[in-house]
Amino acid sequence: MADPSHIQSAASKSIRPFRSSEEYLEAMKEDLAEWFNTLYDLDIQVDTFLESLETGCHLCRHANNVNRTALDFQERHPEAAARMRVPQNEVVFQAKNVVPGSFIARDNVSNFIQWCRQDLGIQDVLMFETNDLVLRKNEKNFVLCLLEVARRGSKFGMLAPMLIQMEEEIEEEMRDQMAEGAPGAPGSSRPTDPSPVCPQVREILGCCSCPSQFPMVKVSEGKYKVGDSNTLIFVRVLRSHVMVRVGGGWDTLEHYLDKHDPCRCAALCESTGTLQRCPWSPKCPMARDLPPRAAGPGGHSSCGSPGGSRPWW
Repeated sequence: MADPSHIQSAASKSIRPFRSSEEYLEAMKEDLAEWFNTLYDLDIQVDTFLESLETGCHLCRHANNVNRTALDFQERHPEAAARMRVPQNEVVFQAKNVVPGSFIARDNVSNFIQWCRQDLGIQDVLMFETNDLVLRKNEKNFVLCLLEVARRGSKFGMLAPMLIQMEEEIEEEMRDQMAEGAPGAPGSSRPTDPSPVCPQVREILGCCSCPSQFPMVKVSEGKYKVGDSNTLIFVRVLRSHVMVRVGGGWDTLEHYLDKHDPCRCAALCESTGTLQRCPWSPKCPMARDLPPRAAGPGGHSSCGSPGGSRPWW
């Protein structure tokens, strides 16, 4: 059995805030790379994450490992397995002397994709195509698909990446709070934890020097109230990244604030030449000489609202 502590080994590294809308992929690749290394005693590096998997060998080997684990789970817990989708079809692949980009490599990747679709039933929005990996056409969808494969495997008792473990922890916390009606449960904005905002969150909030900063108040450990609404978000530290649970996935706190903090959004829109799309606040000094705020369908800002349920992908 793989040791989960290996996946947590880098959790105390210094915080490096994200600087672009795509860098959340780096956090996920780090998590998935360390997860693969722990499961199979590999040495996959985040900088060469896609290159390490492009022959499809490790992917197909993992698929068959999920199959074995799922069938074992079905034998031990038949009633629970009856309510789940249990993969069974072995993935045939070639593992020796596979050249990246070759027909054999593409065939391996294609067989893994077919298993994801047919055996796991992964929805199209989370799927990738062979060229997305082999030719780097769509790195995001490959990462999202692999994360979903890990999520499904965890249901059968396989070791999960830290992001999946955090998801399960948050879901359990929400269930407990709903059952107990505890203060700080979803829908409640009353702070219950007198301790200050954690240093990593405070560092990112401190990047804004406006007199009236976008409010982010700690309600309890790992849970914050944001903006002027009662919206609550869950925040977790993943190695060198501060992550926010958003809808069905994850975002970085810095990118989340770029989308919801009027000041940051104005700065981002100014740098990209799209000022008319930003829902800035009159309090923000950056909004002084900007044109009137544009509204989307129904009169709402195109940037969305904090904590919305729409998945970030």
